[in-house]
Amino acid sequence: MRRNKYLYITLLAVLGFNQEAMAQAVASAPKLVVNITIDQLRADYLETYTPLYCRDGFKRLLEKGKIYTNASFNFSPIDRASAIASLSTGTTPYYHGIIGTEWLLRPNYQPVSCITQDQHQQTPANLQTSTLGDEMKLASGGVALVYAFAPSADAAILSAGHAANGVAWTNKSRWSNVDYYAPLPQWQSDFTRTFAVGTDVNRSITDLAIKCLEQSSIGIDDTPDLLSITYQQGASPRDTYINLDYDISRLINRIESRFGIGKVLIVLTGTGYCDDNNGHENEERFHIPTGKFNILRTANLLNMYLGAIYGPAKYIETCYKNQLFINRQLIERMNINLSEFLKRSQDFLIQVEGVRNVYTSTQLMTSENSRLERIRNGYCIDKCGDLLVEVAPGWKLINEERHENITQRASFFSFPVIFYGANMPSERVVTPVTVDRIAPTIAKSIRIRAPNACTAEPLF
Repeated sequence: MRRNKYLYITLLAVLGFNQEAMAQAVASAPKLVVNITIDQLRADYLETYTPLYCRDGFKRLLEKGKIYTNASFNFSPIDRASAIASLSTGTTPYYHGIIGTEWLLRPNYQPVSCITQDQHQQTPANLQTSTLGDEMKLASGGVALVYAFAPSADAAILSAGHAANGVAWTNKSRWSNVDYYAPLPQWQSDFTRTFAVGTDVNRSITDLAIKCLEQSSIGIDDTPDLLSITYQQGASPRDTYINLDYDISRLINRIESRFGIGKVLIVLTGTGYCDDNNGHENEERFHIPTGKFNILRTANLLNMYLGAIYGPAKYIETCYKNQLFINRQLIERMNINLSEFLKRSQDFLIQVEGVRNVYTSTQLMTSENSRLERIRNGYCIDKCGDLLVEVAPGWKLINEERHENITQRASFFSFPVIFYGANMPSERVVTPVTVDRIAPTIAKSIRIRAPNACTAEPLF
């Protein structure tokens, strides 16, 4: 009996210790997540201007944060909208549906915005999966607060998700929002009505974010909340990074004074691409291999080739960026085998000067080839063309009809992922990582499930 008594007491003590440990673990979860996305963030610029930074901005993150130095997106092509949608959902355009800032809408082939529904209201309806903010809402029964502020409507709405409390973006000198997220919080309505957007857009976004921290109830209870902020690149890289350093310093100092940095998780990363289409003339000047690929002329040649095989007709209806859209109804009406048709088109296009590779819709939807994974991850059959042309690196893709002038680059684009706060130990990790792992990492940190299409493992 005495032995059983001691065993019972020991068991109670162990259970009590475990319960206390669990309580401490739950209590240590961050009560506020601050996602900072810098459009076109470049690691080389971030490091180049380090001597010009103050102590509390980028330097603090670089010295005290957990830094993944070699981050990348696991799909192609990348732009602002597809990148931000992927960051907020933890998956690729193949699942979340945002293949770019805009795409062609069949059957009229008119460009449509990624956040436009029925050509009218701006909503996140085209975002086909849940976001981190959505999952925070679901886990808390709607109690969690979610705000998103950005220089553009697509960045604000796609980072906010479907159930946010408030979004705002800059529209020239004014603030804009959308009725989808109504009713607008009173503090936000007062601020955006009273304070105009200044010449430094990033500074105005920081002002709004700080006002959110001060006047909303974000971060004040034990339910984790989310504040998403997007910053833009300016004309001068030097001025952009120095000014961003000041803004991030202001933001972190306000977070630390109001909540304590141990209770807040700050995540900073970039969008993984760079709008660099100004070097074509210099490449020619220094005899770097280059050229011009005219996709409209190529489409006309392809129509002539296909006409010689199947009979005269307009088989290629239109072009958009590097995509060719076929007349599907015509192909079906003429009883042409689609796979054979696409293969013939692919074999023709691959011989055109300046073409490095050509992908077909059937190839991307059915192939298990790992080399196609990045292209497939960025592909949606209902929004993309039937033939995708990969132009040779350094060549310029031209479409006079749509005023497109795009220089192809295939080089690696370096940018970091930085975690700071929430008692995070400082560390520099050089192992390459993909950004779809950010959302599940945050979800794990705040004890909720990851977005519903996210299959990537947390970083830690």
